[in-house]
Amino acid sequence: MWRPAIVIASAVLVTTAATTARSQAPQAPAPAAAQVQTRTYVGSTACRQCHTSIYERWSKTRMANVVRDPREHPDAIIPDLSKPDPLVTFKKDDIALVYGSRWKQRYFTRVGNDYFPLGAQWDVSNRVWRPYFVQPNTDWWVPYYPADNMKRPTGPLCDGCHSVNYNVETKTVTEWNVGCEKCHGPGSEHVARQGRGTIVNPARLDSVRATDVCVQCHSQGKPLGNPIAGNYHDWPVGFRVGLDLKDFWELEEHKLGETNFMFFSDGTAHKNRMQGNDFAQSLMYTRGVTCFSCHDVHGTANDSDLIKPAKEICLTCHGPSSPNGPHAASIEAHTHHPASSLGSDCIGCHMPRTGQTIANVNVRSHTFKFVTPSQTDQFKIPNPCLGCHGNRDTTWVRDTLRGWSGVSPWRVN
Repeated sequence: MWRPAIVIASAVLVTTAATTARSQAPQAPAPAAAQVQTRTYVGSTACRQCHTSIYERWSKTRMANVVRDPREHPDAIIPDLSKPDPLVTFKKDDIALVYGSRWKQRYFTRVGNDYFPLGAQWDVSNRVWRPYFVQPNTDWWVPYYPADNMKRPTGPLCDGCHSVNYNVETKTVTEWNVGCEKCHGPGSEHVARQGRGTIVNPARLDSVRATDVCVQCHSQGKPLGNPIAGNYHDWPVGFRVGLDLKDFWELEEHKLGETNFMFFSDGTAHKNRMQGNDFAQSLMYTRGVTCFSCHDVHGTANDSDLIKPAKEICLTCHGPSSPNGPHAASIEAHTHHPASSLGSDCIGCHMPRTGQTIANVNVRSHTFKFVTPSQTDQFKIPNPCLGCHGNRDTTWVRDTLRGWSGVSPWRVN
């Protein structure tokens, strides 16, 4: 169920300075619900004139380009459709929208006012076609839809998170992709009358509501009221930034000890798009860390739009002999690896790739917990050590950790 407060970080740790500053600085109250509801959406281009540099950075991000029309962007389709493949039963002209570009790419066709997923997806990492069909006993919504892609419209199942202001009645959007108003709320009043009080700035909200901006899509859950407009939806219908997400959305429940499509036995995410579910369990979450302590979704030169390279973010708070840990005189003393090696990269051990996105491609955990050898043995959670030392096993990991100084013997079983 929904926790009292939910946040999600999409990458690493956080800066103590940033967190301390947030806790000491006065934070603006969330705007009244009635005020938010009267504002209307204007589209990201309305923001460009005053926020030019931010707009230009954002326009190059994956957030701004997750859904693309191949007629407007001929380069959007990654694979060569002229090469035959038995899985590909559609043609380029059948593709109305292309979704994704980093891990996988899916293709939607249009019938009437609805879009539907085609039956093959491109595995970007492995450069192969794979079938696309959501199987039974996976997502919670599967029993409510026929076992036919052409009877599973993307509107109730996808489009609310891949657009701004998806209307469940008219099946229209203000704009495709994660535009400015997805994170700042409707901008009509701000365009008419600039000022802090006429727009939501997540950086000025408390940590809970600020990171709810991300949780609305980067979590697995259900709307509180389903069905809506005759369909079962997989996104928080009716929520807009400035309102309270818990009034629209609840996180997927997990039964401790049970491994399923969503979770490993300990509650760690088993699949992609569950950063919020992970982060709600973390100490970072408890301490008020937010997504933008680590990320700038307006775009950076770093992987995953991190504000700095991952290791630099972590070491801002977690340097040697820091009260926050690690409690060691140097990074090498903590990791028992050379400082410049992958073994001393914080996210290698504390954010292992556990959540499956497609085939053998996993995304990073956001619990920040170290996965012990026994957890790998018992719960089949991928072990961070074996991510690099693939020719070894958990017995080797356990024996190696027990030989390290400064490591509790009770935590390496």
